Amino acid sequence: MSAVIGAVRLLGLDPGLQHTGWGMVESAGSRLRHLGDGVISTAADQPLAERLSTLHRALVALLTDWQPDEAAVEHTYVNKNPGAALKLGQARGVVLLAPALHGIPVAEYQAMEVKRAVVGTGHAEKAQVEAMVRRLLPGATIRRADAADALAVAICHAHHRGTKLAFARGYVPA
Repeated sequence: MSAVIGAVRLLGLDPGLQHTGWGMVESAGSRLRHLGDGVISTAADQPLAERLSTLHRALVALLTDWQPDEAAVEHTYVNKNPGAALKLGQARGVVLLAPALHGIPVAEYQAMEVKRAVVGTGHAEKAQVEAMVRRLLPGATIRRADAADALAVAICHAHHRGTKLAFARGYVPA
């Protein structure tokens, strides 16, 4: 649980079979604080079942260590290679399932939604997204693009969550 009163820990996840990015932020009102990020990698020479098992075990450890309040997962784009798309879909299933099994609510966002929330345009380049993540989360030392993408998902969720809470409290824009 979060140390700041009223703050929530949000876990952003960018699913992939080879590399799944993760990013943890603390959200308190409109303030965001970087808590951690990284990548869960699997070995391409292992059987699919082993790779999915590796991904699941690493996610369970991550959830146990960080104890997020909510999670958010990016939708994956459709791959031209049907075999690769199926494998990616299976990895995404594990990424969705792990927090759900821990009783953690899971939100899903399209890539364009994430880019719009972080950069301001849904057609932003990866480099623009990473630059804005660094600006929005000062002090974050992001070593991989997958982790930056996951932090962007967490930031997107924080923004959407804040808007939903404001409307639930009866906020009406002027």
